[in-house]
Amino acid sequence: VQREHGESKTAQEIYQLVNPSVVTVMVQLERDDRVSVGTGVIFTEDGYLITNYHVVKGGRDCVIALDTGYSYQAKYVAGDAKNDLAVLKVETETPLPAAAFGDSDLLTVGDKVYAIGNPLGVELRGTLTDGIVSAINRDVLVDGKTMTLIQTNAALNSGNSGGPLINEYGQVVGINVIKMSSSYSNVEGLGFAIPSASMGRLVNDLLQYGEVQPEPVLGITVMSMAEQVETDVWGLEVMEVTADSAADAAGVQVGDYVVSAGGQETLTSQDLLRVRQQYHIGDTMPMTVWRDGELLEVTLVLKDSVDDAEGAEDLPDESGQAPEEDAGP
Repeated sequence: VQREHGESKTAQEIYQLVNPSVVTVMVQLERDDRVSVGTGVIFTEDGYLITNYHVVKGGRDCVIALDTGYSYQAKYVAGDAKNDLAVLKVETETPLPAAAFGDSDLLTVGDKVYAIGNPLGVELRGTLTDGIVSAINRDVLVDGKTMTLIQTNAALNSGNSGGPLINEYGQVVGINVIKMSSSYSNVEGLGFAIPSASMGRLVNDLLQYGEVQPEPVLGITVMSMAEQVETDVWGLEVMEVTADSAADAAGVQVGDYVVSAGGQETLTSQDLLRVRQQYHIGDTMPMTVWRDGELLEVTLVLKDSVDDAEGAEDLPDESGQAPEEDAGP
């Protein structure tokens, strides 16, 4: 995931740049003769690609097709149902066109975005749609689990699952996962994508371990935005410290201000989340806190939650309310 980007591009330039990296994913299901059709994105030249887990779930054979029409047998590498991501691999001696992935944390509401995919199946493959970022960090209930997603009004339909959400610079900033629908009213312009900022660790875990590793918990609740505590010093106020957590053991106290973590400035709770996602259980993470006019250096030995009920309290709850009914493609 790259934080740097070039100049903004036209829709035509974005399509020409990204469409070669977008594939049609066709999965023969194990339980019957039906074929699941979705979209995928190539992320390495040697043939690794990413799609949604629900696209390949229950499959026995998989074929992917490039925009040129050339097809490959694909092998399932690993996947994670909770985060709805799966990695596939094709064997190729010819380098494939890999997409560039940008940082979704740089998105703001109103930014221009594009989607490429296969709405309603292979007949309409390679369809480009556009829209804006409607919301970020939207907590949405999907098949009984809560996912934190990018909301967009770019048109998404069945078959777009696993395809890219693209920023105005031609970088993939999300993997399209769901369109909201309702049994009692028409719903338009409510699409959602998995943010790229959370995918780096997930995909690397799938490649290295075959499954997503448990995410460490710091054990603190912080304000969403940093406050200026003295000249040139900004920090996130610590509102709560979980007993026996990594932060508690390191001496972090309520009323401290987190200035940096892992050597990176923390001006928002999302900055702290992004740093945390780079670590695994058992790692040590340095943190700078401001307390009573002094900057203190502490080291957190990261571990799992004290218990399940306390496991997700590092960041404030800023969830949006999900529609009463939703349906994945």
